[in-house]
Amino acid sequence: MSSEYRATAYSGEPALSKADDAENYGTTKTTAAETAIESDSESAAVAAGLRQLESRDVHWYSYLLTFDFWVIIALGQILALCITGTNTFTSFLGSVNTIIPAFQTLFNYALLALIYLPITLYKHGWRKWLRIVLKDGWKYFILSFLDVEGNYFTVLAYNYTNILSAQLLNFWSIVCVVILSFTLLKVRYRWVQIAGILICCGGMGVLLASDHINGTNGGSGKDMLKGDLFGLLGATLYGISNVFEEWFVSKRPMYEVLAFLGIFGICINGVQAAIFDRGSFEGATWNGDVAGWLVGYTLCLTIFYSLAPLILRMGSAAIFDVNLLTANFWGVIIGTRVFGYSIHWMYPIAFVLIICGLVVYFLVGTILGDSKKPWLGDNQKDGVAGIGTAKLKALNEARKRGLASTDAEAVGTF
Repeated sequence: MSSEYRATAYSGEPALSKADDAENYGTTKTTAAETAIESDSESAAVAAGLRQLESRDVHWYSYLLTFDFWVIIALGQILALCITGTNTFTSFLGSVNTIIPAFQTLFNYALLALIYLPITLYKHGWRKWLRIVLKDGWKYFILSFLDVEGNYFTVLAYNYTNILSAQLLNFWSIVCVVILSFTLLKVRYRWVQIAGILICCGGMGVLLASDHINGTNGGSGKDMLKGDLFGLLGATLYGISNVFEEWFVSKRPMYEVLAFLGIFGICINGVQAAIFDRGSFEGATWNGDVAGWLVGYTLCLTIFYSLAPLILRMGSAAIFDVNLLTANFWGVIIGTRVFGYSIHWMYPIAFVLIICGLVVYFLVGTILGDSKKPWLGDNQKDGVAGIGTAKLKALNEARKRGLASTDAEAVGTF
């Protein structure tokens, strides 16, 4: 990417029915029976809330007037700025020959584990956490592996090919997301959504064209073929990891997902840094400035990972990737102040096109947008009632209209 990294705020309890949770994690049969009744009550409340939300008289522009739409736009730009920050700090490190792509990301995974593992242990307890490790640990390991390797191969691509080629290859991650969501998660895109994605890609094309006109595409790379192959692999891994993460955060608490992403990320990234970054340490510069840049890089990336789940819940992996296209625009804005870049007249046009594409994507005449996930079953029964989810919106609506008891969960927790 120009956005080198993708990722994933908290939620309520897992969406698996509480009876299923008892079976999976060893609660007693009495508890299972009691919670099954609670689950039935919650399911009825969700069904009533969804009926109320979906029966509203909506127009093609209705979603644009919702709070959710503006939150998605705002979050998307915050994430794009975080990515721009990580790229800027990486450029600073490269300027003093401190090229340690795996090692510098290790601190992010460590910080994620430090923040979210205690929350997970407090919410679940040691025994339940260990059961989750035994049952679902391999799934979290795959998610972490995809994330770490996507980061690594994208950085390698920038080392071998030019910027224009690397950015063009980032479009492939959007293609992967759409294909995987359609085939594996049963997402069905409407023509207006496809049109919105294409308009966003057109905006990115204008941005790349302006870079080419200005001669800021990086010239000829050291090994264009190798770099392009690394970029293609990195974009593919990103696409898969984004879809996998959307599936995870729609079904499990966010603190749990981020905690495991941090734990396994430390292990995978640590081994990779020990193998591939070991030689870079000898010629690297180590001083106060480098320490500050590493801190800035880590904070930007951790904020990115912590906020990303909201877009994945309120929107989708496709919207997540499309929003990050604007990171190139913000990168140039910062570059004018830091690296002396100049803004081409086509840049504002590109930014407006990307935002317009996002607006067009949501002209689907539904009040829930992409927050209602098709893989969660009827009434989102397999989903978590967490912040940003359709299930929580339905519970809140049912409670507001008196269609659910006040005992029904209607507030997402942190």
